[in-house]
Amino acid sequence: MALTGSEHARLSPFAGALERIKNWLADKSDSSLAQRVAGGAFIIRVASAALVYICQILLARWIGSFEFGIYVYVWTWVLLIGGIAPLGLAYLAQRFIPEYTARGDDAGLRGFILGSRWICFGLGVVAAALGAFAILALGERVASYYVLPFMLAFVCLPIFAVSSAQDSIARSYNWIDLALLPAYIAQPILILMFMAAVHFAGWPAGAVCALFAAMLAMWSMTLMQLALLRKRLAKHIAPGPRRYEPTRWMRAALPVFLTDGFFFLLTYIDILLLKIFVGPEQIAIYYAASKTLALVAFVYFAVAAASAHRFAEYNAAGEHERLADFAAAATRWTFWPSLAMALVLIIFGKWILMLFGPGFDAGYPLIVVLACGLLARASIGPAERLLNMVGQQRACALVYAAALVTNVALCLLLVPHLGLTGAALATTSALVVESALLFVVARKRLGLHIFIWRSAQSG
Repeated sequence: MALTGSEHARLSPFAGALERIKNWLADKSDSSLAQRVAGGAFIIRVASAALVYICQILLARWIGSFEFGIYVYVWTWVLLIGGIAPLGLAYLAQRFIPEYTARGDDAGLRGFILGSRWICFGLGVVAAALGAFAILALGERVASYYVLPFMLAFVCLPIFAVSSAQDSIARSYNWIDLALLPAYIAQPILILMFMAAVHFAGWPAGAVCALFAAMLAMWSMTLMQLALLRKRLAKHIAPGPRRYEPTRWMRAALPVFLTDGFFFLLTYIDILLLKIFVGPEQIAIYYAASKTLALVAFVYFAVAAASAHRFAEYNAAGEHERLADFAAAATRWTFWPSLAMALVLIIFGKWILMLFGPGFDAGYPLIVVLACGLLARASIGPAERLLNMVGQQRACALVYAAALVTNVALCLLLVPHLGLTGAALATTSALVVESALLFVVARKRLGLHIFIWRSAQSG
């Protein structure tokens, strides 16, 4: 039956939208490809956020706020040490892989892909050994209920470092599924399944059990990622000799290590310092509030994951105008979704926190305070990745050092008087300092104006 004119009018907007989506998916331009990669990363991280959040809620209910606080505190140390243990090398695939590929240096490319992972694994082993020695050397100064959880956590460090390297390698080829699915989807599912089996079987469960589940999940999924990555790389890189340049790699990695070290410290220092003043239950409340805002931070992560190697390519090619346009677009992609999500979480945050159990809704004011800091960071887009990819690692390190000093000083000053709110105010103040200084560095050294409103006008 033929369609009437009114039916055509109703269908044409949908047909037009579908056509635009098809054209966008078929578009091979750098901007469209980066948007698709960023979108894929964001979808995976949103799904991961839901899984991790469900896992955290159930863990808090199954093991109680005290044991959950122990788990949170110990796992924060894993994230911190695991992030800095590779000394910056794990995150340089997005610099060296495009460089070796552009030069047609297959031997150097093969050497980096294999050698960087082995170096990261070795550095993770060293970090785990030093961590275990420190816990044992401190003796009674470490509460007994922390010792075994820490030992289990340190077993994760070598494979954590390898996972970071493989994530970066996969993202260099725009394989965002392989980069993120094992760590951000499969691992939470395995942890949840393990803990659910323990809980419903009626066996005793606590922080030790949760960390054992996390250790098993991380090792198994990273090894699976290793096998899949090897299979994909074999289709893109022909077998042949390898050339290893560890001195060159580490020389380039050390400035990144300084930047990332300060970044990770800035990210986790509030929880680590809280232990000085409060018990595991209060740490659990603060953690629940901060992780409620994880979706806002994931926007930054998704855009940064898709943009980093483009920044490096445009800079290496001397295409300053394309670099400026792309940086402006990345800022827009970061800020506006972050603002929308922050508003949603501010509105519904109190009810969300209640899911963790009695007393967790006391962390609602923290959501409001911490959201301001995340929006300050979003207002300049993935500026840190931009500066790192164009050789401004030392400037980034100084920026994060200043932000870290701000955070530590304000935490020590405010937490004794304001408790958890003091820690949130310190973190937000540090993020504002970080964002302002990164903006100044990009403006002075690169001639780029990366603040959101100027970017919107020029874009």
